[in-house]
Amino acid sequence: MQKPNKPETSDLSAYSIPNPEEFTRNVLKLFEESGKAMSSYLERADTQMSPFTAASEMAEAGKMMGEIAQRWVTEPAKLAEAQGSLMRSYVELWNNTLRRMLGEDVKPVAVPESGDNRFKDPEWSSNPYFDFWKQAYLLTTNWAEGILQKTEGIDERTKQKIDFYFRQVSSAMSPSNFPMTNPEVVRETLQTNARNLVQGMAHFVEDMEKSGDLLKISQTDINAFEVGRNLAVTPGKVVFQNDILQLIQYTPTTDKVREVPLLVVPPWINKYYILDLTPPKSFIKYAVDQGFTVFVVSWVNPDRNLSHKSFEDYMKEGVLAATDAVRRETGVPKCNALGYCVGGTLLASTLAYLAARGEQPIISATFLTTQVDFTKAGDLLIFIDDTQLKSLEEMMAERGFLDGSRMANVFNMMRPRDLIWPYVVNNYLLGKKPFPFDLLYWNQDSTRMPAANHNFYLREFYHENRLAKGEMKIANTPLDLGKVRIPIYELATKEDHIAPAKSVFIGSKLFGGPVEFVLAGSGHIAGVVNPPDKVKYQYWTASKAAADTLDDWSKMARETPGSWWPHWSAWLAKQSGAWTLPRDPGEKLGVIEAAPGSYVRQKS
Repeated sequence: MQKPNKPETSDLSAYSIPNPEEFTRNVLKLFEESGKAMSSYLERADTQMSPFTAASEMAEAGKMMGEIAQRWVTEPAKLAEAQGSLMRSYVELWNNTLRRMLGEDVKPVAVPESGDNRFKDPEWSSNPYFDFWKQAYLLTTNWAEGILQKTEGIDERTKQKIDFYFRQVSSAMSPSNFPMTNPEVVRETLQTNARNLVQGMAHFVEDMEKSGDLLKISQTDINAFEVGRNLAVTPGKVVFQNDILQLIQYTPTTDKVREVPLLVVPPWINKYYILDLTPPKSFIKYAVDQGFTVFVVSWVNPDRNLSHKSFEDYMKEGVLAATDAVRRETGVPKCNALGYCVGGTLLASTLAYLAARGEQPIISATFLTTQVDFTKAGDLLIFIDDTQLKSLEEMMAERGFLDGSRMANVFNMMRPRDLIWPYVVNNYLLGKKPFPFDLLYWNQDSTRMPAANHNFYLREFYHENRLAKGEMKIANTPLDLGKVRIPIYELATKEDHIAPAKSVFIGSKLFGGPVEFVLAGSGHIAGVVNPPDKVKYQYWTASKAAADTLDDWSKMARETPGSWWPHWSAWLAKQSGAWTLPRDPGEKLGVIEAAPGSYVRQKS
């Protein structure tokens, strides 16, 4: 008779307490400090029922889950069958765990999907205790997801909301987020006599003290970066400014430049230097090095005094004022333009406004992850209903702006498994400082949004979709994207949660001129900030053949490894005229200050 294999065990020394007395002191200190911290937290805006707070989102999640439960209670036979299926899975898991503890080699009942970093520690598989919790969690979430898919009689918008809040709940309930069911946290707690938990509580208090409206969990070491020191360091000068923007012109690096300059319009809900991170990742530096004369809008971080600035103001005092300044500085009557995310939406609206007036100071446009049709706008639509908009409008009317922490909170909630819980575990359970990461520093460097502009954007674009419908007017001028007939480069990213590729593709069909549609790998940020030096992702292009849907387009598309930047540069060169002499910043308009300027340094 074959003997059973030796039971799998971990190194038991990792689960001993080096100093029980110190361990006890630290646990008592943790209880004391956690009580004080939670009292402070309960007094914060996070716990109040206001837009985009943890409390309001938990309430909405409970409402959505309750709606699912009510539908299944009305069909007791189906509910019993579903519950029976889950119970059978639990029994199988329990039996398998017992067999493993007796030394048998047993195939797991549930395994994480590829790339799920929550369970990368070897003990999630080698230790039966942690493996049990992992598989129980996966069985439960897979079962619940199946229940959601089988629930009938739910409209698409409600189903989208339920899916979103299910991801929030399931991400929060992962055993990796709890100290007694995470092997790395258990080892660290025992080895350090619980100093990690005490330090983690100190990190939590520190995050509360430096946060604005809502708790901002540290995602990176903010002391490792500084705008103008190792971020946004491409040389240039501020050559024009008004109440809402500074215009930066960058110093040429080539012995000749293209005749037609390029104006970059970033989102007003973030700071522009996402396109000018460290030099190896700087899209702006790359464009300058290709021989383009580059100008970039740096939006102000608005306060109450700018609450009245409207979408029309951001068009006239923003894009149009910057365009005029570029033309005056270079002496060239027309320029190319590039818009990123909502900066692209603003640019597209401006182009439609100019087309309606018979003006064409911009002769080509590049749109990076930009939506102009919002019917398939992804998870952000969940936050844009009448009730939420009314609450936001009331809040902004009182303050004059929307605090950047609220929008940052929304973006983090769209990817909680990547942008929330890993930092909770690292900072608060392991007691470690987050690693330095330039992109996450930018992500935490949020900016405010003026009430009038942001209200218009959320209601008229997201909620009513008036631009795509041809119902929008700016300055009493009807906007029709079909009248925009200049060449367009349209970039979408495959895994974008903010501007889904399908939504970007639908919008690209609204323009009246030639559109070069390109699909890049990765998501809203990493898919854009993808320098050629590292062949990290890929991009897809297709012939000029028409395609009605993104799926049809994808079938004819050709994949190219690496960055889309060289492809775009070659396209833009065709729109940029002949070579001419380099232009030093401020030759005609004068120099106000050195790049990156003062507007981008303003903190929220």
